[in-house]
Amino acid sequence: MNVYALVHARILAALAALERRGLLPAGLDLSNVEVSTPREAAHGDLASNAALVLAKAARRKPREIAEPLAEELARDADVARAEVAGPGFLNLAFKPAFWQRVVAAILEQGPAYGRADLGRGERVNVEYVSANPTGPMHVGHGRGAVFGDALANLLAFVGYEVTREYYVNDAGAQVEALARSAYLRYREALGEAIGEIPAGLYPGDYLKPVGEALAREHGPALINYPEERRLPLVREAAVSRMLDTIRADLAALDIRHDVFFSERSLTEGRDEVAETIEELRRKGLVFQGRLEKPKGHDDGDWEDREQTLFRSTAFGDDVDRALMKSDGSYTYFAADMAYHHNKLARGFRHLINVFGADHAGYITRVKAAVAALSDGKADLDIKVCQLVRLTRGGEPVRMSKRAGTFVTLREVVDEVGRDPVRFMMLYRKNDAPLDFDLVKVLEQSKDNPVFYVQYAHARAQSVFRNAREVFPALAPDSPQVVNADLSLLTDPGELDLMRRLAAFPSLVEGAARAHEPHRLSFYLYDLASAFHGQWTKGNDLPHLRFIQATDGKLTASRLALIRATAQVVASGLAIIGVHAPDEMR
Repeated sequence: MNVYALVHARILAALAALERRGLLPAGLDLSNVEVSTPREAAHGDLASNAALVLAKAARRKPREIAEPLAEELARDADVARAEVAGPGFLNLAFKPAFWQRVVAAILEQGPAYGRADLGRGERVNVEYVSANPTGPMHVGHGRGAVFGDALANLLAFVGYEVTREYYVNDAGAQVEALARSAYLRYREALGEAIGEIPAGLYPGDYLKPVGEALAREHGPALINYPEERRLPLVREAAVSRMLDTIRADLAALDIRHDVFFSERSLTEGRDEVAETIEELRRKGLVFQGRLEKPKGHDDGDWEDREQTLFRSTAFGDDVDRALMKSDGSYTYFAADMAYHHNKLARGFRHLINVFGADHAGYITRVKAAVAALSDGKADLDIKVCQLVRLTRGGEPVRMSKRAGTFVTLREVVDEVGRDPVRFMMLYRKNDAPLDFDLVKVLEQSKDNPVFYVQYAHARAQSVFRNAREVFPALAPDSPQVVNADLSLLTDPGELDLMRRLAAFPSLVEGAARAHEPHRLSFYLYDLASAFHGQWTKGNDLPHLRFIQATDGKLTASRLALIRATAQVVASGLAIIGVHAPDEMR
């Protein structure tokens, strides 16, 4: 039961009635008519912009549409009040029975409440994390990992067939540096004093196990191999070990990808990069030309030469993009184009990439590539996750025991747990910096959002346990609760809780359309606040307590509302990948 969709349909029906009465012209575009929540509760339960968006096309003043529309909707049996405000906003208030039916719908639908067929089974590829396999993941990687995974959950919840993908950058200079670093650790494992790790290589202790494994497998043999034979062996072992570490770090957050796509596979055997460039050349989008020197570039490093370019400016980019380096190798962008070409070849037409803050400048060229390769038939949304500022009691945390230069994601998960990390990584919009305090996320207070939301679910289960001590038959799935008389729930706090529950399906759809899973975290905190607030009111006003020892019927009705609340909290937490506990420990 999507209340917003239901009211939207009733508004469209009322507009059709006005058209039949000759108060509106026929054929108006109704696609921009929306239903929303008023900014102030005193204005009503729901509002619509119908009169405002139709006025120009209808050649009417907004109030000339809003007033008869309000009169038409006032005839609805569920509407308690229909009013026009300001220049033509339509505000609607509904009778308690309307909201009580939401509780009944949640009890009937259970975990299916809020699901939708928005995706209609269409396939969507969500690529996230994609950290270079040159070391353990840091906290910033964790934010993109949680965001991407929650977004994938959200899209699956509304009917998409989701593929979760990790692009492994296992080619290029950084992986070469990884291999050289691992080789030093191999020599160290054989007993050689390697001294300080040279600049440009990776100094972290996390490569020591790679060196030790190579020593066990090959003994001293690798030292006598020529570099062109030795480095590929070391590189393969190092990348494999780093990917195992990355998978384990992600698993600690309950994140698992369907596909790990190797960049090296694009040029091993079949050269997909060359094929991609040739396809774009046939479309007239690859040419030989020169690029202007970027502003601020050091003259000594600038090489003015004719090169192979992608006509990225034809798709909104500010400059055309190079595809080949001066040594004849492909640029990173050329490989990235081929990778997205591969996604398209696999049948994906809906693509989502989750980037770190350092890749924000890369967005336009990647979108240009997808537009060119798909002839505009595929859509690509790129979400950027900004930096995470890690603190402990307000003081910055800077160093890692494992990496030596940054705090690893696994260290944070091991210290505070999976649920706080996942929830708090989604408690800010992805494109805003995030403060993560290792002390704050473990506090048992209202100021700690993850505790407060999980406590709402645990408190709901506690109420049921306490209720069974008074009324043994009132289990969550008992007929008395499932078929409770919801007309008894008329307290303003109870009705407010119902309105918040009613918003869940619409909120889920809106979050899915916008690719913004953080909306779930905000919603859950507000829902938990309303639930805890109603519980607290019962401390001061005994007649509002959830359990009425002398009134089993009223108790059953309130337990029905509590069960509906717990269901929505559990569903929302499941989407963002957080556990809904039955009790707090």
